[in-house]
Amino acid sequence: MTLTLEDRATGALVGAAVGDALGGPVEGWTPDQIVERHGGRIHGVVGPWYENWRTARPIAPYHKGDGHVTDDTLMTHALVRVYEAVRDHLDAYAIAEHLVPDLMSVPRWIPELEADALPLQRIFLAEKWIVTRLHYAHADPREAGTGNIVNCGAAMYMAPVGIANAGHPEGAYREALDIAGAHQSSYGREAAGVFAAAVAAACAPGATAASVVDTALSLAKDGTRPAIAAVTEVASRHRDFESALAPLRAAVAPYDSVGPDYRNPSLGARRPSRLHSIEELPIALGMLLIADGAYETSVLGAVNYGRDCDSIATMAGAIAGALGGEAAIPAAWAKQVAEASRLDLHAPAASMAAVAREIFALDQSRHRSHASAFTTLTAPR
Repeated sequence: MTLTLEDRATGALVGAAVGDALGGPVEGWTPDQIVERHGGRIHGVVGPWYENWRTARPIAPYHKGDGHVTDDTLMTHALVRVYEAVRDHLDAYAIAEHLVPDLMSVPRWIPELEADALPLQRIFLAEKWIVTRLHYAHADPREAGTGNIVNCGAAMYMAPVGIANAGHPEGAYREALDIAGAHQSSYGREAAGVFAAAVAAACAPGATAASVVDTALSLAKDGTRPAIAAVTEVASRHRDFESALAPLRAAVAPYDSVGPDYRNPSLGARRPSRLHSIEELPIALGMLLIADGAYETSVLGAVNYGRDCDSIATMAGAIAGALGGEAAIPAAWAKQVAEASRLDLHAPAASMAAVAREIFALDQSRHRSHASAFTTLTAPR
């Protein structure tokens, strides 16, 4: 069966949200700690790490677990709303003109807070930076990301860019780099481009996990490329995520600036570098390869890896979902996450597919105009 644009968009965005919700409650812990806490590997939606979640994590008193999506999905849906408003390719200025007002002025249901609140009140400091730099400091949107910490914050919500450029990973890469310039620099920005390209590549007819990885490797620059190469080379030797958990971590460790203790980052953590990479994207691609593109195994591998596993599972879920369409996502998981989060997970995907069709029509019109002008310019005299 040939998957349509709508099938792949739904797979990508619903798949990202479900992965996010499954990974949220074990974010920051190790594979061994996850086994100790849950009596084995995670195979679906689980509850919070601490029963009294309101006071157990004073820095982040959020209800992570029970099917609640996190800031990865909140930011993804916010970017979809920017596409809905612009209905064309985006750039850093669109982030300043549309995303920032959305984050700071429109209350929305926040599952982890179990309340209506401004998205700005939930997002992490690396995302609050966007508002600080663009709204208060009036920074050039194309350069506003310079100075922010370097993490997966810009990459985690770039799946819509892949849908807007479905089947055209080079275009997705360039667009995401422009958008992410308002948020981050260095390898965090690079990862945003490569993740968007991976989603776009996964939307192409006949795409496979291997073709997606090949596309990522062809576009990635600096430390991001060798990190993906190292992780996926190790992944190619494993057929199950259990045996791969430690080897994948060892493969990405030389490129990851956070260090072995995720909750106590090293002194050089998250600083700009041409040698480093975020951990999340290479591991997501590694899990995708181990699962041969299968959604459930890709996401469960990402979740049970621990560390920043909500973002890893968001990325793995988006790519595997684009490869397999909505049918690849366990329906019970999607239903549980949508109901627990009190969010319509399908509406953003339908909207994004419609906008992608409009963008493609605009691209065709622009190409015809360019071709006509170039033909006239090069006509023999």
